[in-house]
Amino acid sequence: MTEPAIAVSDVRYAYGKVEALRGISFEVAPGEVLGFLGPNGAGKSTTIKILTGQLKPDSGSVRVLGADVTRDGGAFRARIGVSFEEKNLYQDLTAVENLRFFARLFGLRNVDAVALLERVGLGSRANDRVSTYSKGMRQRLMMARALVNAPDVMFLDEPTDGLDPSSSQTIRDIIREQAEAGVAVLLTTHDMWEADELSNRVAFIDKGVIHALDTPENLKLQHGKRSVRVRVREDGGVREIEVPLSEQDAGERLKEAIATEGLLTIHTEEATLEQVFLHITGRELVG
Repeated sequence: MTEPAIAVSDVRYAYGKVEALRGISFEVAPGEVLGFLGPNGAGKSTTIKILTGQLKPDSGSVRVLGADVTRDGGAFRARIGVSFEEKNLYQDLTAVENLRFFARLFGLRNVDAVALLERVGLGSRANDRVSTYSKGMRQRLMMARALVNAPDVMFLDEPTDGLDPSSSQTIRDIIREQAEAGVAVLLTTHDMWEADELSNRVAFIDKGVIHALDTPENLKLQHGKRSVRVRVREDGGVREIEVPLSEQDAGERLKEAIATEGLLTIHTEEATLEQVFLHITGRELVG
């Protein structure tokens, strides 16, 4: 059995009297993308800070690439890539200089910084100072920086925040490529479509507790309504026919609806991850 790239067991952490994490447990396998979803203040950032060695948990165990994060001297950090929502870049350096500087921190001197920048769509601005970059460009530079050391694990906090649709797609393609290459990815995002598209599994966290952990499809099937909505033109107007798929005669009813004269559209209906989260926790994902 393959050892998980990330293994978190019964982790707790408090800021004074405020419990940020209340005994969370989860694993991420090599090549898996785990969407870590929850509203602001749910415990997502605290979890990432613990996994990257910035915070020490009050109790529980945390292992990344087999290393005990609470005891390891930090050698595991050479094998992880991180893109935080906060853009901690050197504004007075060019994009190339930023990447080469961070590469040297990993002891790497032959990194093709220009190729990395081209990969995120910044090749034409490689020699411009970061201070001239837009928010979206800095976000893409953060992704390039996370790839500098060819990591085995990536922690991505809102990686497409502030990006236009084309740039967002570029970043999503990179995430898929990394997972296909065996990289474990922990992804936090407020974009539920993105989480659904990218994640092998999703974890719903709220108030320091993981309330659900499963594939997006399973969660939507378990907590959502499955139906088909058929729209037909009738008497000069449009009529909608809803066929719940859970009913025994669903097949016959759907066949009858589709055979209706004036058929316009057929749509399947299922719960969104946002709706599932609201159903499980009673709270909205954003906010």
